Amino acid sequence: MAKVFGHIAGHPVGSCFANRADLRAAGLHSQRIAGISGNPREGADSVVVSGGYSTDEDFGDVILYTGHGGNRDGRQVGDQSITAPGNAGLLRSELEGHLVRVIRGAGGDSPYSPAVGLRYDGLFRVESHRSVWVNGFLTFQFRLVAVDTGRVPSDVREQDGEEYVTPFHGDEAHSPVPRQPSQAQRAVRKSAVTQRVKDWHEGQCQMCLQFLAVPGGFTYSEGAHILAIGRPYDGPDVVENVLCLCPNCHVLFDHGGRYLTDELGVVDGLTHEQIGELRTVRAHRIDLRYVRAHRRRWVAEG
Repeated sequence: MAKVFGHIAGHPVGSCFANRADLRAAGLHSQRIAGISGNPREGADSVVVSGGYSTDEDFGDVILYTGHGGNRDGRQVGDQSITAPGNAGLLRSELEGHLVRVIRGAGGDSPYSPAVGLRYDGLFRVESHRSVWVNGFLTFQFRLVAVDTGRVPSDVREQDGEEYVTPFHGDEAHSPVPRQPSQAQRAVRKSAVTQRVKDWHEGQCQMCLQFLAVPGGFTYSEGAHILAIGRPYDGPDVVENVLCLCPNCHVLFDHGGRYLTDELGVVDGLTHEQIGELRTVRAHRIDLRYVRAHRRRWVAEG
């Protein structure tokens, strides 16, 4: 079954479960044992934080989550690999911007862990990752940041009789950047649409023809809408309106640095000279209505 990146209907934040079997039956986490539900192609859709790795750090709205592998009874005894399915899945979610469900288990020593069982604690994004050496072995640590901050469950326990806060020491000049809550409305992109286009092109940019190979055993590319789906353009989220581009070509295309002719020639937006041809495959049909609408944004046509 295709992974669901987001909330699962009928199981709001704060839902509790007695064991992994109940969690799996609810559709929140597909793995019976592994802490990461993910793979390199789709990404990771959920993780369980339950104290399996001593290097995990849970600060409530921020979690430093240790990747999978090389662990025995809570002690690191071997190297981890970024190509391992769970680790590569988290890396894919970081690159693609997929949201990850976080489930906390009673095994964790964090004050944010439930007293018993397992609890769904909401959606987090994979902000970044880094390599960390533990006992002389290579591990990977992923920084997970809550999407809806301030929703740490109300049954948070105290640690040593004091309120638990993110450990940080330093003067005001070196304190973290202040945060201010805000609201934004954005169109929801259908990841299945852009993923299908990227699969057809095997991650190769249709404009510059480059492959961007990243650690994890896969290439990185972006799904670029020809006619923007945001207002006031309101383009459709369909494969006929999507290109597979590298980040550089995506930015250029979105800002008029590149546009297409009706014959799918690639034109430089500054010189208005054709610099190449768009790579195409038989399965991917591009609707010229969207090509023309995009071109009209940047070129005065008679």
